Amino acid sequence: MRLLIAIGMALILQSCALGPDFQRPDQQPGTAFREAAGAGDAPSIANLPWWELLKDEELQKLVRIALQENKDLQRAVATVEEYQARALVAKSDYLPGAAISGNAPSFGRKAIFLFPGFANPFNYYLQGSLAWELDVWGRIRRSNEAARADLLAREESRRAVILQLVSGVAEAYFDLLQYDRQLEIVQRTLQSWEESVRIAQARLRQGLSSRLDADQFEAERANAAARAAELERQKIQQENGLSLLLGRKPSAIPRGKPLTEQALPPEVPPGLPSELLQRRPDLVQAEQQLAAATARIGVAQAERFPKISLTGILGVASPQLSRLVANETAYGAVGPSLTSPLLNGQILGFQQEVAEAQAKEALADYEKAVLTSFREVDDALVAVRTSRDQNKAQRQQVAALQSALRLAELRYKGGLANYLDVLVARRNLFEAELAQTASHRLQLVSIVQLYKALGGGWAPDETVGRPAPASAAAPHG
Repeated sequence: MRLLIAIGMALILQSCALGPDFQRPDQQPGTAFREAAGAGDAPSIANLPWWELLKDEELQKLVRIALQENKDLQRAVATVEEYQARALVAKSDYLPGAAISGNAPSFGRKAIFLFPGFANPFNYYLQGSLAWELDVWGRIRRSNEAARADLLAREESRRAVILQLVSGVAEAYFDLLQYDRQLEIVQRTLQSWEESVRIAQARLRQGLSSRLDADQFEAERANAAARAAELERQKIQQENGLSLLLGRKPSAIPRGKPLTEQALPPEVPPGLPSELLQRRPDLVQAEQQLAAATARIGVAQAERFPKISLTGILGVASPQLSRLVANETAYGAVGPSLTSPLLNGQILGFQQEVAEAQAKEALADYEKAVLTSFREVDDALVAVRTSRDQNKAQRQQVAALQSALRLAELRYKGGLANYLDVLVARRNLFEAELAQTASHRLQLVSIVQLYKALGGGWAPDETVGRPAPASAAAPHG
């Protein structure tokens, strides 16, 4: 009867657990982002799956290869599997622990206490033991809460790797398209400079121009050749970097549509700021890490209180192996046990202070992550807006400089202008075309960065090797 009463009291006390219960920190994200005032009610661009944002078929193939073979993602998946196993280990603390032991004094013995039914090093014995800790103070419950939060944090870390991977592949691909386009511009300009050098040398031989004209055109031709070599190096190095994201050795990267034909969404609404707290995986990860640190405060507090367990042993022992299963050799006992800290109470108090300090650190990390996320969204929004305006202005600049170069060349060939007009016009057009290509790439990348900052780019069916959720991840009643 006493045993039943003790078990009943323990079950009642199990509904309570020491330590604070986790609550999400109160954040006030506002009604709209700074750079999107009045547009927060529109559906966020982050709701799109990445393949609807990135229309280039070759780019989609590259992203899918990266999701299959990227090593950082494979490591993140393995980490989730590790913490699934850790959660199962923590959950097993709810179950009784059983062990079995035996002894055989095979190499001789010399003792005067050789009684049957008494396990000692001089007897043959086989013994089973059972121990079941009653979670009176909620230590096991808080430990499971921490393990579950750790698992969810690692799952969000895996999602963050996917988000980084999708955006990283897209940005690297757009960089390659920029280098391709700029290399075309350089090569076309190089041919123009070679034609100018040929004309200048012919005029020099005819005495119609000076050596200075020919040298200046030759210098500009050499500058274009140097830029071509530089772009070739950057292109190959970027292909090598993208190959690493794909989980492969350095190799050539296939291209799809050129840079100027990449589809751009007409509108890029960010959505509501409050959605960011649930969508961005790094914010959810920081929240779960805070939840785990909060639960460990309860674990540290419970360690300072006595542990109550139900223990029992059952076995047989005899000086003679042949009489090991006789009736008088059996023994057993069952009953409650109590283990309480005595001299290490102060150390356990310090451990509780450690857990509380770690929770404060996790809270600061979460709050900083929230602030950082809002900054990244606003930075990306202003980049989208200004890069679009910049690209439009530079297209107008290129058109004007193309017209100016045609007029300068006609005047130079007709002897109505000197070499300096052609040189300046072609140099300005050359730099403007390179800058216009860079701004077009920036416009594409800024949209990808906004998509990433908003927490988009993830879909369950696009991940291979994702571990199935463990039953240990569910809250224990």
